[in-house]
Amino acid sequence: MIAALLVLGALWFARDLVAPLALALVLVVIVHPIRHPLERRGWPPWAATTVVISVAYLILAVLAALLVFAGAEFADLVVDVVDELQAAVASVGAWLVRIGLGDQVAEATQRALDPSVLLGAAQGLGGWLLAFLTAAFFVLAYVIFMAADAARYRRAERVFGPAVRPRLDRIRALNSGIRRYYVVNATFGAIVAVIDGLALWALGIPIPAVWAILAFVTNFIPNIGFVLGLVPPAVLAFVIGGLPLLLVVIAVYSVVNVVLQVLVQPKFVSDAVDLSLTLSFVSVVFWTFVIGPLGAILSIPLTLAAREALLGGDPWLRWLSGNAAAGSSPDDPAAPADADTTDGTEPPAEPLDREGAAG
Repeated sequence: MIAALLVLGALWFARDLVAPLALALVLVVIVHPIRHPLERRGWPPWAATTVVISVAYLILAVLAALLVFAGAEFADLVVDVVDELQAAVASVGAWLVRIGLGDQVAEATQRALDPSVLLGAAQGLGGWLLAFLTAAFFVLAYVIFMAADAARYRRAERVFGPAVRPRLDRIRALNSGIRRYYVVNATFGAIVAVIDGLALWALGIPIPAVWAILAFVTNFIPNIGFVLGLVPPAVLAFVIGGLPLLLVVIAVYSVVNVVLQVLVQPKFVSDAVDLSLTLSFVSVVFWTFVIGPLGAILSIPLTLAAREALLGGDPWLRWLSGNAAAGSSPDDPAAPADADTTDGTEPPAEPLDREGAAG
């Protein structure tokens, strides 16, 4: 426990370095399979590595362009609607007083919706962009080194012998789960973003493209991403259209996101990562606290890696990994046999198979 606390404290202290490192690692895991068909076609390793790095940079460039566009549009919008927002906040405070909630509740609500907070965020866009560029520099450097190192692991079995194969299988299963998770989330996030953006455009909500980008990004945050993506356009709808438009926006988001993100998407995510809903939610809170906001988006891959590192190599701990899974049961073939032995001998220390390692 002391060692675990020291490690977490070190991660928290070095979060400005650890968060870009984790992002770069996930990017390399996602794009690494591009290497294999190129090498089968006779490409030299350095050329395949260059393609992997280029694709990772392209993903980063697209994300950066989307975020910069959204930030600039948001800053302009806040300046344009600050007067309307102040009037809306004052009306909410007066309404709370009329229904008998008291001046203190009204003042607390007004402070929570204070337009100066949004103005400060908009005016601080330059500092945010500088921090983003600083983190991007580390990510770009990490991607180069990791992509080059990843090319060497295909020789691991030849160098270390067949005994290393179970560990490589577990690593491949972990990487495959991370890739499936992000492919599923990116697919559903794009669908949700398009539907939400078109709905907001039809309702006359300003800068619907920004809220569509927000819906896409927050789709990568398990459980609470839907709420985070809903709040800004809902507040804006209340400012420009009052309570009726607010309710319409909430209804549209609820229908779209409940159908896709609650009823359909979890089935595909569960097949990809096999984590319980409770553990998924706790992982968001935990990793956000440890490495900052980026931890919310990387929470599932980080949890999968921690589960594999702590539980994947010991057959006696497989029951913990199974209990952390979304669909485990006493009849699950991945569950271990009874730990008690009648003859007092230790069970053979056989490596986990690929299915067991995947949870």
